[in-house]
Amino acid sequence: MATVELSRLRRTLGRWYRVNGRHDLPWRTTRDPYAVLVSEVMLQQTQVSRVHPRYETWLKRWPTAESLAEATTGTVIREWAGLGYNRRAVNLQRAAREALEKFGGIPTEEAKLLTLPGVGPYTAAAVACFAGDKRTVALDTNIARVVARTLLGEATARVPHKQKLKEAAKAWLPKRGTRAHQLAAMDLGATVCKASSPACEICPLKSDCTWLAAGQPEADPTPNGKVTAAPFKSTARFARGQIVAILAKDSPLPASSIAAQLPEEHQENCGRYLEALAGDGIVTFRKEHWGLAEDL
Repeated sequence: MATVELSRLRRTLGRWYRVNGRHDLPWRTTRDPYAVLVSEVMLQQTQVSRVHPRYETWLKRWPTAESLAEATTGTVIREWAGLGYNRRAVNLQRAAREALEKFGGIPTEEAKLLTLPGVGPYTAAAVACFAGDKRTVALDTNIARVVARTLLGEATARVPHKQKLKEAAKAWLPKRGTRAHQLAAMDLGATVCKASSPACEICPLKSDCTWLAAGQPEADPTPNGKVTAAPFKSTARFARGQIVAILAKDSPLPASSIAAQLPEEHQENCGRYLEALAGDGIVTFRKEHWGLAEDL
């Protein structure tokens, strides 16, 4: 898009955000890199409404990277219960410990953040931008969708060339105020330019949206057709979560006692699940018993 159009889109988005943005979210009111990292890890595949109270409780218990680093991993996993993917809690604590050791605290430079356990390209960019106000592209699913539709005319962010999406997002960034700009795009994607049933009629960018101008074309079908996902309760992820919940209530336990509390379809694979959890640093084995990390 032409520079003048991008400039107009930025201004329009900024005006909309000042009135309609989710400014009351607690992680929006801080520039503390540790607090921002906690929020970004919690928000991975978890709804904002679920994260909101848990984030505040977490920071009351562990307000600094130092306090989290000093906690036992078992305690951290128990506090994380219900947020999914317990490996994220373990990696968050590992990241705090390594950041303190290597940098003296949570950094805001992407290159340094990427060296920490569990911190991928998006999380590193988000902390750099939202805590450090660095001019870097943080493409979460909502921002990516807004960029794909508005600038590229694609129904979803699954465009053929991801680099094209990133380049478009970078071109749209303002020279100053990157944090507010990307938070605005994130909120627009979450509340207006939604994946399904987008409210184009009230979108502030509708006059310049390439996708809307093209008639809202649907996304190209996947090459192999639509794949139906297996029921969640039949997945290994569900079983591993159940094991962590069992050990959070009653630890340590022998494998046979853990297996007996799992749904029948998962019992024979209990040993494999435990080994996988041990590999992730979530559980440990000692004297024929399994427990949450650092509980034994």
